[in-house]
Amino acid sequence: MIEGLEITEDDLSGADVQALVAYHLGGMHAESPACKVHALPLDKLRQPGVTFYTARIHGTLAAMGAIKHLDETHGELKSMRAAPEWRGKGVGEAMLVHLLGVARARGYSRVSLETGRTEAFAPAVALYRKYGFQECGAFAEYVVDEFSWCLSLALSPA
Repeated sequence: MIEGLEITEDDLSGADVQALVAYHLGGMHAESPACKVHALPLDKLRQPGVTFYTARIHGTLAAMGAIKHLDETHGELKSMRAAPEWRGKGVGEAMLVHLLGVARARGYSRVSLETGRTEAFAPAVALYRKYGFQECGAFAEYVVDEFSWCLSLALSPA
């Protein structure tokens, strides 16, 4: 547990949140071929079916994450990112735990994500693996190839 941590649904109106989304998009473009950047910009994070959350520690933005409704049994994790100064301090893990709780509360039996295979994505993949995510076939619009892969976690009911 991180002292002072509060995770709440967010409307993406804050300048700090918008800056973290821009940082995330910039990182994805720097580490991925253009055709493999699936990170959502602000307007897509505000679409129906996507619920966006922020993690703040004593009011300071520390991380973000979203869950996208795919169907009645399946959700997708999107836009998972810790702010640079909070990387490696557990806020990403706290956000993942929160999003898995949201998925269970919605009654999803599975939650999935797409991510890169390169070293830049290794810390995130290690976190997902820690929580039981396993490699799976492509879902939604994704294509599994030498750069990207899909991971999924079967959920038990809340």
